[in-house]
Amino acid sequence: MQPRNMSMSGVVDLAAVKAAGEAKAKAEQVRAEAARTGGPAAVPPSALVIDVDEAGFERDVIQRSAEVPVVLDFWAEWCEPCKQLGPLLERLAVEYNGRFLLAKIDVDANQMLMQQFGIQGIPAVFAVVAGQALPLFQGAVPEAQIRETLDQLIMVGEERFGLTGIAVDADADTEGAAAPARPVGPYDALLEAAMSALDAGDLAGAVQAYKNVLADDPAHPEAKLGLAQAELLARVQDLDPAAVRKNAADAPADVAAQIAAADLDLVGGHVQDAFGRLVETVRRTVGEDRDAARLRLLELFEVIGVDDPRVTTARQALARVLF
Repeated sequence: MQPRNMSMSGVVDLAAVKAAGEAKAKAEQVRAEAARTGGPAAVPPSALVIDVDEAGFERDVIQRSAEVPVVLDFWAEWCEPCKQLGPLLERLAVEYNGRFLLAKIDVDANQMLMQQFGIQGIPAVFAVVAGQALPLFQGAVPEAQIRETLDQLIMVGEERFGLTGIAVDADADTEGAAAPARPVGPYDALLEAAMSALDAGDLAGAVQAYKNVLADDPAHPEAKLGLAQAELLARVQDLDPAAVRKNAADAPADVAAQIAAADLDLVGGHVQDAFGRLVETVRRTVGEDRDAARLRLLELFEVIGVDDPRVTTARQALARVLF
């Protein structure tokens, strides 16, 4: 079982509603006008990733979605998983060469947009296609699954709305200056090996690569975060979500069932639910059961990042039930 990836069926459903028909008509008008005027000029690869705020959302997202699917990356500076996902999405935006546009939205500076999209946890990724919004995925998702989702999004954009993307001038960003070389750190090769293993679905290999870094530098922040995430994905990959959630609901005193459900909550982006479930489990247990729930909660704190305010709140709640 892979981390939850929100269904693309919502895109197909758009064809059944009046708003989708209006959006398609608008997209066709935009393309007809572009054809009449000779079409827009090609953009440099750097223009495929943009920062968007509430004031420019209509112009930069809604209007642009009439010519290309726009992927929305809701993130925040304090969100450690966002720092892993963001660069990956930016790299894919360039690699897909104009077949989608990536719009990054800082939730701390754009609370209204966060509320309008019903964001409960970040990172959260949505798309806007011909003026219509749909969820893509939330939480920790491997690159292979992200690519599959993007491919489906692009296919639907082309087949349902005729969106063929935007032209890209690959040489525009490189003319006149060479990119500065990035300094190579002592653990770059191991960290790259871990990311490659994750991309290939080799969770055991990723776990070992991160452990190799931590064996030499136990406090390495990127390796600690990567290990916590890889171990979480390894724990949930073979779980049956429906069965796990039923077990947790039927047996609230079963610590193992609550721990498994908390893992699924976190992978699905329901951070507060995961933390709250384990804090409550700690509250009503003793001895080894309490220790098991407490230790898993601490592990999940590492997945989210110790600076996340939700972790701070959960730590305070944990302290109250422990002491």
